[in-house]
Amino acid sequence: MSYRVFVPCAGTGSRLGVKTRYLNKSLVSVANRPVLSHIIEGFPDDAEFVVALGYKGHLVREFLTLAYPQRTFFFEQVSVYEGPNSGLGLTLQSCKAHLSQPFVFISCDTLVEEVIPPPDTNWMGYAEVNHLESYRTIAIKSEKVISIAEKGEGEPTTNKAYIGLAGIYDFGPFWDAMDHGQGIARDAGEVFGLRSLIEKVIHAKLFNWHDTGTPDSLALARQRYRDLDEPNILEKQNESLWFIDNSVIKFSDDAGFIANRVSRAEQLCDFVPIVNAATTHMYRYTKAEGKVFSESVTVPLFNRLLEHCEYFWERRALPTNEAIGFRRTCMRFYRDKTLERVELFYKTFDRRDGSEEINGKPMPPLNKLLDSVNWDWLADGLPGRFHGDLHFENILWNTTAQRFIFLDWRQDFGGDLCVGDIYYDLSKILHGLVVCHQIVAANLFTVKWNSKNIDYDFNRKQVLVECESEYLDWLASRGYDSKKVRVLTALIYLNIASLHHDPYSLLLYSLGKSMLKAELES
Repeated sequence: MSYRVFVPCAGTGSRLGVKTRYLNKSLVSVANRPVLSHIIEGFPDDAEFVVALGYKGHLVREFLTLAYPQRTFFFEQVSVYEGPNSGLGLTLQSCKAHLSQPFVFISCDTLVEEVIPPPDTNWMGYAEVNHLESYRTIAIKSEKVISIAEKGEGEPTTNKAYIGLAGIYDFGPFWDAMDHGQGIARDAGEVFGLRSLIEKVIHAKLFNWHDTGTPDSLALARQRYRDLDEPNILEKQNESLWFIDNSVIKFSDDAGFIANRVSRAEQLCDFVPIVNAATTHMYRYTKAEGKVFSESVTVPLFNRLLEHCEYFWERRALPTNEAIGFRRTCMRFYRDKTLERVELFYKTFDRRDGSEEINGKPMPPLNKLLDSVNWDWLADGLPGRFHGDLHFENILWNTTAQRFIFLDWRQDFGGDLCVGDIYYDLSKILHGLVVCHQIVAANLFTVKWNSKNIDYDFNRKQVLVECESEYLDWLASRGYDSKKVRVLTALIYLNIASLHHDPYSLLLYSLGKSMLKAELES
């Protein structure tokens, strides 16, 4: 049976807080895929989807277009999706022209484990939950719905939580009720129309339900759907990386970021996957075969990677005027960006520049350390082809083909798409050897920060400690300035601290500051 599915994605998702600052709530990740992906893939291939758009609706459209080009979607923009006169009923009415037939209603924050039945009868989904006060509820008799109660009104001993999932077979009476309900129907949403179908019989369907609409319930859903073999991707507010079947989709709220990434993929075509489609805020490429290097690394293989990188880091001889410009770019990228990112860290995490001891060692304010940096020395970079975020989670090793594949390349170096500082890549490698994403993802670190002391600690994999020792020897043998690499590594930690979650952000800041002090004094 071919049928339509209505997914309301117009709301702001305010209950999720900062997680929806840059994304519609239907695109928040669960198991490295948007919630919306889990919903779409829960229906047959011939199901057609009616998607109501509002807040960040262009991103929902972009994602579905890239991720599911073979699926059928009908998009409708909701005129008012927040504030006075908004409501789920209005969202429904906006899509009525596409829903004059039996359809399934599913909230964009509802995930279920069971197969969702078609709308060949009227039915409502419910789940067993411990606390009903946050949910509309249904009373059930002989597996049929006999009443629908608003939040806090249902009998707690007998009613069951309605999960925002329903099959609407008798669409005519449903729409008649919605049309005549006016403001009440606008505020109540689909349950207003469903109440009119109780006399026609609504079957009650039990589901194992996972709500993704609040931070706590989202965390539980993520734990339930977590794949032990999934990549270790550290969450960022304004970026996401999603795995859809055999494709990878990268999102950024910055359109220039995406455009530059796509352009650079063409330049790095022998080293990175081929981008096969792009929109304003996303691009797609076919998933590359291989294991992330963090899961494959040995000291001999690491040395082989360094040989490959030397081939990748094709140096560029710049004429005098371009060399001067490159030094200015390095100065902006290292000094100016660091100062901006540190201020962003203080603002984001409500911290200030202080003199707290770190792991028992006296520390001056960070601004004094940054004033002591020889920025001219750092800005004297090594121009060449660059990756920009070269750590082990962004490198695949394909054992069969015996080749490395680079992922998640940086969009530019201080605005330059072609030439970057090879020292930045060298420092990125060291930063990943010291702080491993797998350790962070497993929360194998601690950080405590009070007015007088900052204490931090983190686990390290022995093989990475061995690789670090090998790496420092390799840098010296190749004539690279090892001290410059270590100072830049400290600055990298300070830069990225503002981009990650608390408490990982606090660890990065503390490590960066203490490492910078140690390097400046050595």
